[in-house]
Amino acid sequence: QVQLVESGGGLVQTGGSLRLSCAASGRTFSRIYMGWFRQAPGKERQFVAGISWNGASTYNTDSTKGRFTISRDNAKNTVYLQMNTLEPEETGVYYCAADEHNVGGPRAYEYDYWGQGTQVTVSS
Repeated sequence: QVQLVESGGGLVQTGGSLRLSCAASGRTFSRIYMGWFRQAPGKERQFVAGISWNGASTYNTDSTKGRFTISRDNAKNTVYLQMNTLEPEETGVYYCAADEHNVGGPRAYEYDYWGQGTQVTVSS
């Protein structure tokens, strides 16, 4: 069992930056794949970035490459999402998710645990 709590969301202007954090509890955090997703109002949850259990492999969508960086600190049971040069269309609730089977990737159904989300609003 893994519990996830996101933080770090807020209001930022176009071109600004935010750093999201996801604190996990549970003994298996250091062995599981973690991902970040975004859900805009009225839209499906979309994959943003993922990271393997040891941090050796990361995966970004084409739209976030070079701007968003996912990282993790297994000693602190925390995964981060550094977001730079934010755009208004990236407004939404950001969720972290854990895949205890280590499949990972962009499909939400692969993930077993979800946080409650943190709101990110990018103003134009």
